[in-house]
Amino acid sequence: MSDSDLPGLPPQAFTKDDRTPDRLFYAAPRFVTHIDDRAIAAVTALYRELFPPGATILDLMGSWVAHLPPDIAYGDVIGHGMNADELAANPRYDRRFMQDLNENATLPLASESVDAVSLCVSVQYLQQPVAVFREVARVLRRAGLVAITFSNRCFPTKAVAIWQALASGQHERLIALYLDRAGFAAVERRTLVAEDAGTDPLWAVIGRKTG
Repeated sequence: MSDSDLPGLPPQAFTKDDRTPDRLFYAAPRFVTHIDDRAIAAVTALYRELFPPGATILDLMGSWVAHLPPDIAYGDVIGHGMNADELAANPRYDRRFMQDLNENATLPLASESVDAVSLCVSVQYLQQPVAVFREVARVLRRAGLVAITFSNRCFPTKAVAIWQALASGQHERLIALYLDRAGFAAVERRTLVAEDAGTDPLWAVIGRKTG
């Protein structure tokens, strides 16, 4: 499977080793965290910096923990994921919906209805990433942004082929390409926890709808 928005990539760039429907893989809840405490703290610090109090937040590809700063009140937190039990257990979500973005990239949200979007350690599973991020741009308000964080950990059978083929340091460039093709005006890359820190490394790519 290739993404038609990324014609320069190999034809099988977005295939997965496990080609069974994702809904089967995520049918059983996993009440675990997928990065360690230092990486989680870095995600939370990033959200504290970027997401203003009172904002409407979409937590894309979320779970039972959103990593939002516990002391900041947001206006509306919308949770998206693939497991109903995990979504129901997240105390930060004001509303939630389930959807397989690899089957249907269209978000069930109004245009310009969200201030910020978070996507934590899940971007590697998207098979039509540009279509998804184009939808993210649509639902974001003019000054909105998306914060994508990732580590070097994943479910390898469900991560797309190009993600697994890239060397460390190249994933930020790939995500930046996704956002550029999706129409984001400004893209920023950050290292939040270095690879030699002795803990899970963490990187972020931030896309802003306007420059």
